[in-house]
Amino acid sequence: MLTKNANITANFSGIDFSKYSSKVSEFVNEFSSRANKQGQFLNWVNLPSEQAKRVDEIYTLAENLKNQTGASKLSVMGIGGSKHTVEHMLSINGLNIKGDKIEFYSDVDSASLERFLYKLNDNVLDSNFLIASKSGSTFETKDGFLRVLAMLIDAYMTQGKSKEEAEKLAHKHFIAVTDKNAEKSELRRTSNEQGWLGDLFIHDDVGGRFSAFDDHALFTLAYAGMKKEDMISMLNAAQEISTESLTADLDINDALKEGIFWADAKLNGILTSVHQYMGSIFENTVYWNAQMQNESVKDTLKQIAKVPDAMHHSAEAHFNPANKFAFALTVPQDNGVCRENAESYIGALTKSYEVTGNLFVETVKTQGMGLTPAAAGALTQLRAFATVYQEIVEKIMKNKEFPEVLDSVLQPHVEFYKKNLKGGVVVPGRISK
Repeated sequence: MLTKNANITANFSGIDFSKYSSKVSEFVNEFSSRANKQGQFLNWVNLPSEQAKRVDEIYTLAENLKNQTGASKLSVMGIGGSKHTVEHMLSINGLNIKGDKIEFYSDVDSASLERFLYKLNDNVLDSNFLIASKSGSTFETKDGFLRVLAMLIDAYMTQGKSKEEAEKLAHKHFIAVTDKNAEKSELRRTSNEQGWLGDLFIHDDVGGRFSAFDDHALFTLAYAGMKKEDMISMLNAAQEISTESLTADLDINDALKEGIFWADAKLNGILTSVHQYMGSIFENTVYWNAQMQNESVKDTLKQIAKVPDAMHHSAEAHFNPANKFAFALTVPQDNGVCRENAESYIGALTKSYEVTGNLFVETVKTQGMGLTPAAAGALTQLRAFATVYQEIVEKIMKNKEFPEVLDSVLQPHVEFYKKNLKGGVVVPGRISK
């Protein structure tokens, strides 16, 4: 079966979709009944259209933050979806390729901090800082924030500023992306009390891995130089995928086809699957998609990797007849000087995987060093829908009862290590002597 989306085409082989045709309406109705309902963590379904209304506001905030400090670089401080979604969105949109506009810090060890500061030429005054945390008290993010704040104050005092002046100037370098409710977010309280610029939010019922169109990502894209009209095109294409993904016509609903593809493998005893992305456009997509899969589909293993890099160390497992896999390959449409060899390589992988297991090959439209804005929006929203549809298809085909909230949008086990951190073993932001 061949998909029909204008920005992404996928060709499926080895799977019989007719086995699922009688259940398509049931799959879609289950999703639709939960979409955008409070507490279902599916508020990302219409987030692109809601965010399109705020594009002017987001671009104004980005420009104002640059102007009030004179710092041209932005450092994103956040973990999980707060980081991986942004890395993914920058890369597929062909932005920050030299790393000259956006840096990231998500670590807690001394060597990583030193490396981060080295990228800033050991001058924190050269950067502004986006602090992303829903609660505002995420251990890793708070640790980095408090360290940088202390460094900024010291840097301004070295210039001869009083401590009070230095503190005021230091806080001008920050913008928060957190819960809008100050009662729920320590970071929002800090932002309000210290007069940080603007209001950026992590929207309710949008899990981190599903937050690629939330404020932290869009603000960073604007800061990195994405054209406003390109952002609007990206958001519109993502919302179009949302519309298509809630239709009961399988010819149109590409997300459901992908969800069925992965569910079918699992229903047939294939518990290991592979999704490979070809080319440096997707260098950071693999981390974001791995997070989405590992947090959402908790009882199977999916290898997500970039090719050609991964082929040599993967080939022994992938092409061993003793192993059973389902495969997906996402490739950029190549219109440049490497086209002939790229297509030859894609053909070789396709032929190899077709005889090994079920496969879909997905081709995404490109523009310059990235995807077209519309393709970037479509691909990102497609992944989110397909991930949730996998759970829905599996449960309906097995006649399993649905939980109050879908398992694929929750991540209950992340609290396991956080409880140990909250036990007082480590103090966030403590400066070791």
